[in-house]
Amino acid sequence: MPVQTPKPPDLNTQMSAERTMLAWIRTGLALMGFGFVVAKFGLFLRRLAQIQNLHMPAPRGTSYSLWIGVCLVLVGVGVNVFSAIRNRRLMAVLQRGETPAKPQSPLAFYIALIMAAIGIAIAIYLAKLQP
Repeated sequence: MPVQTPKPPDLNTQMSAERTMLAWIRTGLALMGFGFVVAKFGLFLRRLAQIQNLHMPAPRGTSYSLWIGVCLVLVGVGVNVFSAIRNRRLMAVLQRGETPAKPQSPLAFYIALIMAAIGIAIAIYLAKLQP
């Protein structure tokens, strides 16, 4: 029985995998950036209250923006770590000359659910800040 040598990986497939990873990295960075903005939102509200009326106390509940922002940053970090691990595994499969199995990762679905939950939390938070 002849020994089969693995065929070299298709360049288009490798480039496609790299573009997919870069898209996930952009998504992770966007989540981290948005998280930073949300985390600093409470600080902005406190500063705005000080400027408008020096005797008015800072709005209650502004610390929630910090935790929501931290959650967004952590989700972004998780997306980047997951995409790096997934890309490494996919490239290993391609280097062996194998055809990758159909992707089974529900990552996009879970990120959409997490973002919806965080969006609802932000909406509730903003509604509570109204006088």
